[in-house]
Amino acid sequence: MKITIYTDGSSRGNPGKGGWGAIIMTPEEVIELGGREDHTTNNRMELLGAIMGLREIGKEAKEVEVCTDSQYVKKGMTEWIDGWIAKGWKGSTKKPVLNKELWQDLKKEEDRLKKSGVKVTWKYVPAHVGVVMNERADTIATMCADDANDLRLYRGPRNEYTL
Repeated sequence: MKITIYTDGSSRGNPGKGGWGAIIMTPEEVIELGGREDHTTNNRMELLGAIMGLREIGKEAKEVEVCTDSQYVKKGMTEWIDGWIAKGWKGSTKKPVLNKELWQDLKKEEDRLKKSGVKVTWKYVPAHVGVVMNERADTIATMCADDANDLRLYRGPRNEYTL
């Protein structure tokens, strides 16, 4: 079974109040997730959205595609992380990698799935150009950052999911 996850992060100030959102889409079900922190950065929220989305995935998946509008997350997982690990979590400037603990958590979740035979891919989707599920992930992240009382997260059959 292929599962698609749309993730996003938001912060009001950088640092400031922040939120993350993730939407997990299986052939049968849609699960919306969201959370917040009082003092954080946009990049931390982008990473948390991906981490929390992957944590929901079990062994039933055969393929997981993580769609993010963050080049930081996409390139981090597809181009940079192996070098960071090889260099003791130092970047190209020999300075410590920012958000190391979140990168480690994200890599752990990816490795957990890969060890179960799940193919994990990372896809960049442009922000704010009408990609419906990315726009919804953004709305969740922003509403979480704002601590909105009217946010309703959906969990249920895919054929009943409406935006």
